[in-house]
Amino acid sequence: MVDNAVLIAIITAVGTIVCGLVSAVMANRVTVYKIEALTKEVEKHNKVIERTFALEQKVEDMDDRLVRVENSK
Repeated sequence: MVDNAVLIAIITAVGTIVCGLVSAVMANRVTVYKIEALTKEVEKHNKVIERTFALEQKVEDMDDRLVRVENSK
């Protein structure tokens, strides 16, 4: 027959292992969610940078055209 102390120790160990596994899975889910959210934010930021660069190029082109028009007068 198994001693009560041994049985309690086994139950406690199993409970600890299960809680540890559940905690690890939940932490992993939170981490994955945060990484996905950050990835979306970085993509938005990169799009803004690309659009800003395109606008800067257009402004430069317009400045060059304006200078050419002013010089042709």
